Amino acid sequence: MSDKYTETQKQEIVALYTTGTSVAELCAQYGVPRSTLYFWIHRFSSLKTITEKTVYYQEYLDLKRHADKLERQLEVIKAAGCGMDAPLQEKLAALERLYGQYSVHTLCDALEVSRGTFYNHIFRRTKISVYDRRREEIREQVQIVFEECKQRYGAKKICAVLADRGIRTSSKYVAELMREMDLQCVGRNAKREYQKQVNRRGRPNVLKQQFDVSEPNCVWVSDITYFKVKDKFYYICTIIDLFSRKVIAHGISPKNSTYLVTSTFKKAFESRMPPQGIMFHSDQGVQYTSHSFQKLLRMNKVVQSFSKTGRPNDNAVAEAFFSSMKKEELYRTNYKSEREFRTAVDDYIYFYNVERPHAGLAYRTPDRIETQYQAKQEPAG
Repeated sequence: MSDKYTETQKQEIVALYTTGTSVAELCAQYGVPRSTLYFWIHRFSSLKTITEKTVYYQEYLDLKRHADKLERQLEVIKAAGCGMDAPLQEKLAALERLYGQYSVHTLCDALEVSRGTFYNHIFRRTKISVYDRRREEIREQVQIVFEECKQRYGAKKICAVLADRGIRTSSKYVAELMREMDLQCVGRNAKREYQKQVNRRGRPNVLKQQFDVSEPNCVWVSDITYFKVKDKFYYICTIIDLFSRKVIAHGISPKNSTYLVTSTFKKAFESRMPPQGIMFHSDQGVQYTSHSFQKLLRMNKVVQSFSKTGRPNDNAVAEAFFSSMKKEELYRTNYKSEREFRTAVDDYIYFYNVERPHAGLAYRTPDRIETQYQAKQEPAG
């Protein structure tokens, strides 16, 4: 069931978890087992660095592994007592003293000595067991195959290639050597890295958290949330004009579908009749990235902008509206029917637009902001 979700969708589900949605609600909504959801959380939960950059947990693990590798190389340089610019024989003598304490891969990378040269030196000068000699020979062959295949093969495929070359070993043994040498095939992360690059190219964040707008119908922001009524989920889509923070259109549906977004956008467009070139900002949910919705925006000369994956702050205004509505209305009422729920949402949005003072608008209402703007545009006299 979980295979139907793309990597981006999984990240968005985890983002909902990090913003307060419970595991039980997410499992019910998206139809995934708890174990699967916890695996996604472990994989995609983001961490803040000291420079305020957000990285996913898997990226953190990759960075940590690389840092550990560099740390081991630094230890070798310190213990060797010579640098990479030292004469070759001096470096070989230093590495010979450290042989057995670190992997040959780490030793050679630290002082930039080819492994073939180091093996020839070791086998010529050092008395080592048949087991150690064979282990080093297989390590060298594993490295050769790994580089020949451009890091595409895992332990089983490398083992098969070695067998074709007359070197008999097991995939388990090859996997152990690959862990020692910190060799990882690209297959595991290739799709995720490709999708990240595609997202960067095709889904730009044009808005970049510039939430202060000087005129109406310049930037619209949108989001979708859900609420459970009598064991059934209902999805609410809103579109907000950033200038006044007014909810200019909303829709409710029992299905989280592209139709919900397109129908809500059409309501907003017909009621506001905006000029060409307005910006529409949202997260990267499948409804907003669907072909039909993007075609609708292009037909109406609308510039589309996306939040970065796992960055709810990029769409903070839309997120804040739903937070207010849930705290001030939805969480306070036990709705007995869909009709009662829909009426409550309609009433709250009217209240929000017309009566509720907005802290970000100097405690004026969205309607008042728009009325004052229109008054300034009318010619004097």
